[in-house]
Amino acid sequence: MHNLFTGKQVALFVTGCIIITLGYILLAQGPVDNPLSLSWAPFLLVGGYCILIPVAIILKDKERIKTK
Repeated sequence: MHNLFTGKQVALFVTGCIIITLGYILLAQGPVDNPLSLSWAPFLLVGGYCILIPVAIILKDKERIKTK
């Protein structure tokens, strides 16, 4: 039985989860007008949810495609 995800996919998924966690931590920092919570936190959250996690799910391994 082979793994559903490759090492590269797992690494991207874990990186996405870490980026999302960091985004939420920055979102909770300081007062409402804090530049970290207004600019960096949304950027990290969108990057994690909309880029890294979907890429980790969709990414195909070229060697696995050739063997099928």
